[in-house]
Amino acid sequence: MIVTSQVWNRRSPTVLLLLSVVASALSAQIPLAEYGARRDSLAARIDSGVVVAFGGRTPVTDFGPFYQLPAFRYLTGYEFADATLIMVVRGKRPVSTLYVTRSTPRRAMYYGEEPDSATLVRDLGVVSLSSAALAPALDSLARIGLPFYTLRDFEDADFAAADSVTRGSQTMKALAAKYPALVVRDGHPIVSQLRARKSPAELALIKQAAEISVEGHRALMQSIAPGMHEYDLQAIIEYTLRRKGAERPAYGSIIGTGPNGTQLHYMKDRRELLAGEVVVVDAAAEYQGYTADVTRTIPVSGTYTTEQRAVYQLVRDAQAAAERNSGPGKSIQAAQDSSIDVRARGLAALGLTESPTATFDPPWPADCQRNPRACQQASLFTIHGISHGLGLAVHDPAQAYYGDGTFKPGDAFTIEPGIYITPKLLDILPDTPKNRAFIAKARSVVARYRDTGVRIEDDYIVTEHGLEWITRAPREIAEIEAWIKQRPTP
Repeated sequence: MIVTSQVWNRRSPTVLLLLSVVASALSAQIPLAEYGARRDSLAARIDSGVVVAFGGRTPVTDFGPFYQLPAFRYLTGYEFADATLIMVVRGKRPVSTLYVTRSTPRRAMYYGEEPDSATLVRDLGVVSLSSAALAPALDSLARIGLPFYTLRDFEDADFAAADSVTRGSQTMKALAAKYPALVVRDGHPIVSQLRARKSPAELALIKQAAEISVEGHRALMQSIAPGMHEYDLQAIIEYTLRRKGAERPAYGSIIGTGPNGTQLHYMKDRRELLAGEVVVVDAAAEYQGYTADVTRTIPVSGTYTTEQRAVYQLVRDAQAAAERNSGPGKSIQAAQDSSIDVRARGLAALGLTESPTATFDPPWPADCQRNPRACQQASLFTIHGISHGLGLAVHDPAQAYYGDGTFKPGDAFTIEPGIYITPKLLDILPDTPKNRAFIAKARSVVARYRDTGVRIEDDYIVTEHGLEWITRAPREIAEIEAWIKQRPTP
């Protein structure tokens, strides 16, 4: 899925309590002690204050399945709807209470029952009250003078800036209006830094999601053929993910063949697969809340054309360069730059740009002085970044995005370079002398490679000893062509 862009070393009473609790279904495979340790780490960061974390709401469209929001699940392990966590922190010591909504007996016949208070104390180590007590609790806490740290209930951090009408936003807006002196701060930056370093238990779940995703891609490769449709491939890979134990696809599956493969987030998945085209398959599993993210670009006919082979190998070389520059202590910027450099040289060699450093006047806002790469012709065909973190969200925090910008043990992330070639890219360029000269030289070459989108995306974890590639689906040209040949003869 394309990017658009703590160590717990003390044993608090909460941790000691949770260490004595037997694991249950509520906690999945994350040790119960870890949830308490996460809350303790958050308390240590804020020292004194009130944390208000809002969980996800009951689905309102067709009563679909409920999936908890990442930050809330990270702190609580609670996987039911319409809950709120309040942590009152004084001197770095938290007192946590879950405010939960429990179904009436009649509603429970339709949607099931939420765990009762005794179960939550036993299984998650937190006391709980009815959600009816939430408003009075917030009202009382607003008077004591501590700052509030909120974790809002937006669905995805990528779109947090657009969140203004969710339950969490409206609740805090009303509280701040009632108490003008109340200090309200965004708690997500603190929690995101805590989430950035994955624990051994989290890494195990990410690796399981990765293994399931690999099985899905292998099954798809052994089935692909001209005359199928994008939705056939979507059905094959998503069936395999679910059959292998995934809760759901980690994101909307992108199955784009021919021109659709040049649209980065294409998700209609309706077009017929034509002989001679390549199809971009960006699909992966979510397993017990943790995600993988895998992309392969596959020849519909079973072998790549000469042009497709050239572009594919260029993308693969760019990925390999980034891999060599990733690992403990290495710079994420160096990984990104190495991948860009490989593609810039390759695009120039193919004749798609005038030179590796040739510039153009981009059709979108760009500061060419501060970021010269944004105005290089190569960026027209390589529009997105190459990496993002993985975890409870498919675009999760990673330690490399904080501090000194280097990878550290406990990071889980993707490397996903791409190249997308379509005449539409030339058509959207502003009419300037520089662009006219570029278009005149590139037009015929773009026509030769037209409708070729190639993306290769894999998942990695950083260990004390190096970089571990965890999505081992076929990715070399010969491997993919050999795997497709194993498909049954019609």
